[in-house]
Amino acid sequence: MEWDARLSTPGSPVCAPDWLALREPADAEARAADLVEPLRALAPPLVVRDLGCGSGSMGRWLAPRLPRPQRWFLHDRDPGLLAIAAGSVPGEPVQAELAELTDLAGTTLVTCSALLDLLTAEEVRRLARLCVGAGAAALFTLSVTGGARLAPAEPLDARLAAAFDAHQRRPVAGRRLLGPDAGTVAAEAFGALGATVTTRPSPWRLGPAHPELTEEWLRGWIAAACAQEPALAAEAGPYLRRRLEALAAGELRAEVGHVDLLALT
Repeated sequence: MEWDARLSTPGSPVCAPDWLALREPADAEARAADLVEPLRALAPPLVVRDLGCGSGSMGRWLAPRLPRPQRWFLHDRDPGLLAIAAGSVPGEPVQAELAELTDLAGTTLVTCSALLDLLTAEEVRRLARLCVGAGAAALFTLSVTGGARLAPAEPLDARLAAAFDAHQRRPVAGRRLLGPDAGTVAAEAFGALGATVTTRPSPWRLGPAHPELTEEWLRGWIAAACAQEPALAAEAGPYLRRRLEALAAGELRAEVGHVDLLALT
């Protein structure tokens, strides 16, 4: 189908290196850099665990902003992505599923990017318990919040956005993904455990400055919405063509909501 994503499947834990490279500049622009400031007071040497590290973009962004020396552990299920990450982020690769993480003793900081929305509520609560139990700070960035907004607006926008958000919350192999609820669930989980929680909006702002990413996001957004609500498919092709024409003319803008969270114990 013409609106299918080429590099990514929204809500999937499987990420192509090309997709991660495409989104890295927008991720760096979106992250709430002020949340890093309290972490600069942490006493080195720092032990940092990057969960779902992918190709290492979080380490490349965060490491220069933290006190040194640092020791990084790069966690991911994908050996290929781990090899890419280890090539640019000095750290020890750990190939494992998140469920296999059972002890954070000795960890100073746990971080991740665009991960929480792929988890269930209990998985997020378990992660919060591990962090607080170890006395580790947590910096979790770019969790989706839903309700993407496009300009100029079209009547189909709201239907696609609602279907996409429902797709992000879908059940997968007996697990119901949090999708846009991830940030709220994480903040509540850490707060209930006595951590000091700060959140900041961290939206992607897409358009002519990121044309390839904007097109790829748009195709993935529409494909996921149609997978959730097949009745949208009849209108999806013409909609995509109009949106791509607007992008090529420098007229399309999109804001994709995310939230960053800092939890200090």
